[in-house]
Amino acid sequence: MKIGSENHKELFCRSFIESHIEFEPEQLPWPSLDSVALERIRSVPFWKEALSTERNAGAMVSAFAQTVSDPLLQEAIALQAMEETRHFRLIEFVINHYDIKISEPPSPVVPRNIKTAFLDFGFGECVDSFLAFGLFKIARQAKYMPEAIFDIFEQILNEEARHIMFFVNWVTYQQIQEGRQANWLRGVDALWHYWRSVQDKIKAFSGSEEEKQEAFTATAASNFMDNLTLELFLSTCLEENTRRMSVFDQQLLQPRLLPTLAATTLRILKLRPGRQSHPATQFSEP
Repeated sequence: MKIGSENHKELFCRSFIESHIEFEPEQLPWPSLDSVALERIRSVPFWKEALSTERNAGAMVSAFAQTVSDPLLQEAIALQAMEETRHFRLIEFVINHYDIKISEPPSPVVPRNIKTAFLDFGFGECVDSFLAFGLFKIARQAKYMPEAIFDIFEQILNEEARHIMFFVNWVTYQQIQEGRQANWLRGVDALWHYWRSVQDKIKAFSGSEEEKQEAFTATAASNFMDNLTLELFLSTCLEENTRRMSVFDQQLLQPRLLPTLAATTLRILKLRPGRQSHPATQFSEP
């Protein structure tokens, strides 16, 4: 299959559309939580940021879908908008159901340059999802929350994997259709958007104390286990990324930058003098 061809478009769109699962957040089997689990779910630091991110994403992706003229691409992107909005409704339900106290995030504002916003968001999702895959596995192995909670959020992580799979194929298809055939041109464009995404995350870490507490995904891993190291965190992210992305048709493209950087960092860390291994048994319940 030729990347950038009509067959490529058909495959990544149909794969995305046909793997959609219908559910309503309020109808999921939410468990009753004891006082310890309630305290833990309420102390997770990124509920407000997650709520705001998903609400903004739903509005932005929906607006972008309306600008797409290709019927199949429009259908797929509109479906992603629906799923992003459903993520917002699920997080909103969790906050209300378990009485999690947050301040009200600002109302979503649709950016003027909607295509650039969609590109920035897509590359940002590639970063966030890679880190979230590892964080989720660490929290689950540490039994930080009841298994029923992890079962529900497993579906959300699977949808995030579908989103980034669709995005990297869409953006490559789009670039080739616009005449950017050379890999290096597409690579430079991707690095630019990844850099913009990283800058947004740097701003979150350098803001007020409240903003630091609400920084998305990677900030809370150390809450879930003792002796967490960078090596263990990155290896977990890589393993989970490989597992989740392996379910897609191998003819499709997958995000490569974060896995490549993580693998390179791990190789460097393993060369350190006096390095000790970090077996899975180090996961422990807080």
